[in-house]
Amino acid sequence: MPTEKPSSLFTKIDAEPLGPPLIGALLRAPWEAVRRRMLERLHEHGFDDLDAAHLNIFLYPGPQGTRPSELAARLRISKQALNYLLGDLERSGYLERYADPHDARSKRIALTPRGVLAGQNMRVAVSEIEHDWKQRLGPKRFAQLHQLLAELSDSQPHDALPGNGSRGQERDEDSGLKDGEPGD
Repeated sequence: MPTEKPSSLFTKIDAEPLGPPLIGALLRAPWEAVRRRMLERLHEHGFDDLDAAHLNIFLYPGPQGTRPSELAARLRISKQALNYLLGDLERSGYLERYADPHDARSKRIALTPRGVLAGQNMRVAVSEIEHDWKQRLGPKRFAQLHQLLAELSDSQPHDALPGNGSRGQERDEDSGLKDGEPGD
């Protein structure tokens, strides 16, 4: 006897002991769609050496000028895991680590032109998803969704994590990008 295919990940599933999906599960599916589209676009445009783990390095506000220890804390991964990813991205030409001009014991991260281009491609992918969602939800409902998510994001203690400075849109003199442009 054929089984009926659920119309959604969250329907027709025996959710007994845990119950229906909570907000985290409902946010995860769209977030995974964004990550898939970023990887698709990157691979379509010649960045086929990047994988899902690398995306984390480029996420808002990006790694530009950050110490590796600060980035590890912000991403909530071990320093060892971050250094593995940074080494991989450095060997592939996406970023460089340079001596911190204010602390000889420390390094800072800088995107190379290839890294900036990858970040810009990620932003285009996210813009495409936003356009699709605006078509699906309608401009008014999409604007409400965006506003609500921004409000929730702004209410979180971003500055409590090391390396999370201003979320403003100042231009970075080295890259010419606004803060956070890579990988939003």
